Amino acid sequence: MVPNTAPASKSCVDHEVMMAEDSGDVIIADICRDGAWLSMPVVEALALDDWQ
Repeated sequence: MVPNTAPASKSCVDHEVMMAEDSGDVIIADICRDGAWLSMPVVEALALDDWQ
């Protein structure tokens, strides 16, 4: 996947972030903003406990 660098389409006070796994990649996206997402291989992603 290639990141989409489109500007945000609207402002959202309460941001919601979602994560999905697709074909060995982890995708994290702010669903309130167009183009606000990142993708990385699952093997490079940290476990949630490691983020705290």
